[in-house]
Amino acid sequence: MKISGSVALVTGAGRGIGRQFARLLLEQGASKVYAAVRDPESVDIPGVETLRLDITDPASIRAAAEVAGDVDLLINNAGITTSTSLVTGDLDKIRLEMDTHFYGTLGMIRAFAPVLAANGGGAIVNVLSALSWFSVDGAGAYSTAKAAEWSLTNGVRLELAQQNTLVTGVHLGAADTRMMADYDGPKIDPADVVRATLDGVEKAELEVVVDEWSATVKASLAHDPREFYGPSLSN
Repeated sequence: MKISGSVALVTGAGRGIGRQFARLLLEQGASKVYAAVRDPESVDIPGVETLRLDITDPASIRAAAEVAGDVDLLINNAGITTSTSLVTGDLDKIRLEMDTHFYGTLGMIRAFAPVLAANGGGAIVNVLSALSWFSVDGAGAYSTAKAAEWSLTNGVRLELAQQNTLVTGVHLGAADTRMMADYDGPKIDPADVVRATLDGVEKAELEVVVDEWSATVKASLAHDPREFYGPSLSN
């Protein structure tokens, strides 16, 4: 998969990591970039083709696939966080997280898999998180939805291998975006996330672990959870 000359569709392209995907794809020679957002009028990236899309709406996904029949690189970036706990939190918010991260991503893949096959296979990128691999008290809905999206990524990778479609999962810690505005710790430049991802796609990597924190979390999965969570599981 080469970025130069590709036709890409980026969900959630209006801001944050998605905006940097759209911008850097063009910078690296993509022939067309669909910036897919709920409100196309909000996109201010020169050179993109805006596309109205709500990934929680199956009809909206179908309409996007009909318009963007030339896509060979699908970037599933759109996401939300509701800061909702699993045991006591609002179930509607928990369902919204799943509808966005799991069912929305799956809906995009199901709609665009035939498009990618017709265009030679191409690639799919799912922007995941280090929180695919651990949970934070107070944000269990997000971690659960991202864990489901990670498993989805592994599953569709096997199913789409026969049509020569690369499926790459991207894991990162906190990025300097509006979604993480209230986070006080170190944050990654969204452009660095995108550069690492696009480099990984060109190298046909199945997983891009962007930062040291994500690598540490992934490595912890082989050990007793108490070693990672420490005092949080002291009982």
